[in-house]
Amino acid sequence: MPKETRDPVTRPLGAQISHMLKDRGVDVIFGIPGVHNQEMYRGIEEAGITHVLARHEQGAGFMADGYARASGKPGVAYVITGPGLCNIMTPMGQAYSDSVPMLVISSCLDEVAATRGQLHQMKDQRAAAETVCDWSEEARTADAAYTLIDRALREFEIARPRSKHIQVPIAALEAQALPAPAPDMQRTTGSFHLMHDEMAHIETLLKQAKKPIFVLGGGSGSENNLHDIVRWSGALVVTTYAGRGVYPGDDERCLGAVLARPGSADIFAQADLVIAVGTELAEVDLWRDGLGHDCPMIRVDIDPEVLATCKAGDVAVQATAQAFFNDLFNRMEAWAEDKPFVWDRDKVAAQAAAFRAEVDAERPGIVPICDALRAAIPKDTMIYSDMTQFAYVAKEVWDMERPAHWHHPYGFGTLGYATPAAIGGAIARKGNPTMAIIGDYGFHYTCQELGVAVELGLSLPIILWDNGKLGEIEDSMVGAQIAPNAVVAHNPDFCKLAEAFGARSAAPQTIEAFQQAVSEAFEADGPTLIYATPALTA
Repeated sequence: MPKETRDPVTRPLGAQISHMLKDRGVDVIFGIPGVHNQEMYRGIEEAGITHVLARHEQGAGFMADGYARASGKPGVAYVITGPGLCNIMTPMGQAYSDSVPMLVISSCLDEVAATRGQLHQMKDQRAAAETVCDWSEEARTADAAYTLIDRALREFEIARPRSKHIQVPIAALEAQALPAPAPDMQRTTGSFHLMHDEMAHIETLLKQAKKPIFVLGGGSGSENNLHDIVRWSGALVVTTYAGRGVYPGDDERCLGAVLARPGSADIFAQADLVIAVGTELAEVDLWRDGLGHDCPMIRVDIDPEVLATCKAGDVAVQATAQAFFNDLFNRMEAWAEDKPFVWDRDKVAAQAAAFRAEVDAERPGIVPICDALRAAIPKDTMIYSDMTQFAYVAKEVWDMERPAHWHHPYGFGTLGYATPAAIGGAIARKGNPTMAIIGDYGFHYTCQELGVAVELGLSLPIILWDNGKLGEIEDSMVGAQIAPNAVVAHNPDFCKLAEAFGARSAAPQTIEAFQQAVSEAFEADGPTLIYATPALTA
């Protein structure tokens, strides 16, 4: 179809970009203005977009990440040339690792080869950004900018969503430009047509399997038919950390998020078929070389790079989880009867209890606090956690009631993620409960973003777990027979620091008081920092 004729009214390209994004459904932009990208700010209010002013570009990126995870829409950030882009590269790397649709648009210098000493100058800004995102391109004209933005938004819909970067020269941002073409109203989300022979083979494998295991990752979605599929196949279910909530954790057929438990390899060794859906089975999922299975595996993923890791005898299916489960359900419905659950229910329950005891023994005292926190929060709370021992324990023992409600910097593993990401999530989830869990050291990285939560009046509980050190690093050093050093830093009075920003604070001494503080924080008219330590008692 020919593109719709554009309105002849011209504006600076920087303003037109905001109008284009609004036309394509973008309502919120995170960022920090500067002299190099100020033209991008000319059209924000005019277009009707809300801008959230971060205190640091790293915070802006994590907010865009958190917003995207909560809303399902792309998180968009505006940053300046040079240091602005460098500061947001860590969030870009995290979004790339965790399959989050984040679009970063930056300014760039008009020319860098023949001139030196310019403000914010880098040798190759575009190439630097490309190291941490899906792709990084420079748009030297208005049409190029519009084409790249549409390309990014389209790829978020039909491919594995990962961070992308577009930079626009300052002169181009300032130059008059026609508006972007109208959005293509014929756009549809990506779909995959599964091959009949391929699915027939998978159906046969499931019929023949006596002890199958489903491994459900964060890409498994929330398929309503999954419970029937598991029952009809007689399968055991294991989830990744990101896959918690995809299948009921309290179901007798579900072992939980136990992939990282070394003993789970013994369980997979008993399987005669593994069906892994929406998971890379990466190092951060397993913490060992492989699952431990010696049987065929069915790998279902939209990313061909993941499917390329299949071994001889495996079945690779490039499809969305929804398409795969829908097709499988339709096929299995013809012989819809519960297959015998050969996995001994009592042994499954005992093994789950044993794994939980292992977690408690490795980091004593945290499991009961996790249980108390879980009991104190609303059921539909969305949680953002950081690289902290409290979160490491919670990811293994906290069963989620719904998918995509616990977000963690899994792959890239950055510190400082939780506070700004939760702010982005709270903005996307107005009226719905959102919570952050962060460690004392990680809080230092992005604590300035607390000012944003105060400014916006977000009812955001921030659980700050203070064990007085980089506890996980100290444990690792001791395990490697290295004398622990550089693992203890002087901490401020975190409650007074929060109050200086205008936030509320609480420092409960008992678990009961901790629960009360959390409940009150969800009702407050602004953020609350809840200071918790291993000294919490019953």
